[in-house]
Amino acid sequence: MGSFDFITFFFLIAAVVIFLQLRSVLGRRTGSERPPFDPYSPRDMSQGPEKADNGKVVQLPRRDNVEDDSARYAAIDAFAKAGTPLNDQLRSLTDADNGFDPKEFVNGAKMAYEMIVMAFADGDRKTLKNLLSREVYEGFDAAIAERERKGEVVKSTFVGIEKADIVHAEVRDSEENITIRIVSQLISATYDKQGAIIDGDAESVAEVNDLWTFSRDIRSRDPNWKLIATESEN
Repeated sequence: MGSFDFITFFFLIAAVVIFLQLRSVLGRRTGSERPPFDPYSPRDMSQGPEKADNGKVVQLPRRDNVEDDSARYAAIDAFAKAGTPLNDQLRSLTDADNGFDPKEFVNGAKMAYEMIVMAFADGDRKTLKNLLSREVYEGFDAAIAERERKGEVVKSTFVGIEKADIVHAEVRDSEENITIRIVSQLISATYDKQGAIIDGDAESVAEVNDLWTFSRDIRSRDPNWKLIATESEN
């Protein structure tokens, strides 16, 4: 029993020491932590989307400023065939914003699209307010309020994006505007207050075709883009 008591006492002391060490570390910021995840900052997009800590800001990826025109134009030519209207539009845009990269923009816009679609289905106004322009937010908010008034609930599953293409780009005054066509797959159904489906299908995958326009003020140090217009092609 004496030996047993000694061993028990030893492990008890060890456990207390470990607990105190953990308590001194957990919950403290050391200054070496990774910054909060930003789904639209430059990164290796092959790793796939991660969950954002805040998920409230659209920072579509940007390169460091590239002063060499040939390098900037090479990225544009690799994205859109030289001599086409889109290529000319993207060249004009990158002349005004030499940190812009069309391929990275599309990757970020696809992630923003999923966030907005699901936030609207969930009635998540907080997320939407930070991703949308005031005018677009007011439209989304009104639709959510109407659902709530009727007691309706939307249940959606985002399957994925089949295709995403920039179809127009321009610089208007100090704003750069980019319109992207997105073809996505979604399972969505709207239920009334009795739980009956009144719109959509809870089991079938539907194809959704949208034209969304994102905008950013070039003069602003704020890198965030916001959705300023939506149009359905269905």
